[in-house]
Amino acid sequence: MAPHRTVALIVAAGRGERAGGDLPKQFRTVAGTPMLAHSLAAFGAHPAIDDVLVVIGEGQEALLKQAVGDVRFAVGGPTRRQSVANGLAHFHAGPPARILVHDAARPFVPATVIDRLIAALDSHAGAIPVLPVADTLVRGNDAAGETVSRDELWRVQTPQAFAFDLLVEAHRRWPQDRDATDDAQMLRACGHDVALIEGDAMLDKITHAADFVAADARAAMSLVSRSATGFDVHRLEAGEELWLGGVRIPHDRGLSGHSDADVALHAITDAVLGTIGAGDIGQHFPPSDPQWKGARSAQFLEHAVALLRAAGGVLDFVDLTLICEAPKIGPHRDAMRARIAELLRLPPAQVSVKATTTERLGFAGRGEGIAAQAIATARVPICV
Repeated sequence: MAPHRTVALIVAAGRGERAGGDLPKQFRTVAGTPMLAHSLAAFGAHPAIDDVLVVIGEGQEALLKQAVGDVRFAVGGPTRRQSVANGLAHFHAGPPARILVHDAARPFVPATVIDRLIAALDSHAGAIPVLPVADTLVRGNDAAGETVSRDELWRVQTPQAFAFDLLVEAHRRWPQDRDATDDAQMLRACGHDVALIEGDAMLDKITHAADFVAADARAAMSLVSRSATGFDVHRLEAGEELWLGGVRIPHDRGLSGHSDADVALHAITDAVLGTIGAGDIGQHFPPSDPQWKGARSAQFLEHAVALLRAAGGVLDFVDLTLICEAPKIGPHRDAMRARIAELLRLPPAQVSVKATTTERLGFAGRGEGIAAQAIATARVPICV
């Protein structure tokens, strides 16, 4: 067992029938992004989480790829308990020390909650986030029903954190003909202690159609609009491939750089990073690091977008201007726009690609290189 390794398991195997609509709810859009993408980005960007696995329903592979791209996944079972068990089995070859189990129907995962859960595992077998019950509770079917005390009653949320080996054992000992509403009850049934830590209203579950409206409103209340710019330049050289906006363009020369030197994606990456004050592309992917030699710039942009979403942000629009004498951008504009939109997980209508020249002035005018300028507009939490 890896003594310090912590993984996250996102359960996204349901059909979401109570939410209505044509898609299972975990793949529907919330706050401008597929629901599953929110929690996946939050765990992926958290420094204490070493790996993330998504559990989906049978036959949902194409929906998963369309929503979040290529990610590690397992296929779940007919019940939540079986889906979690199938996910746990994927870690048996190299079991981690800790695991966080989360329901995809709770898309907004604050990093502070993850911090509190992991800290609680230092002294407990498990930990769950809870909120106090605020409403008056009544037992019965009429107005004369008995009022139930709210003392020691809590609303239980996910993610829930556990020592990995203890959770595996709890699943092994749980009766196969009995379902479990969450994993904490299984751990308690084995005699282990489960700590209650402070939850967050942002973790409220999306179950019914009206919950989508409430979730959008909840996200919007804490967001402010920001715009940030990015700029990049690379030299044109013979013998290099020319990549612009994630599209390979036929030309007698290509851009030279440590990666594939795609100035368009580099400029957009810096713009997206700027919306959350996360530095620039060189800080995240240093040109001095040999692992990025020849790397595709698409992964740089996807990383920046994941950081934005992990911070609770929503990308609204990207505008790109390419500055060069040649090649002509017009014939490739639609392909570039489509590829950039794909990388950003946005509709093409929210991506603009333009081109201009410098009237043969300067390095771009002399055909020595290509420059790109981008601006990204996003809504981000006030505290970011």
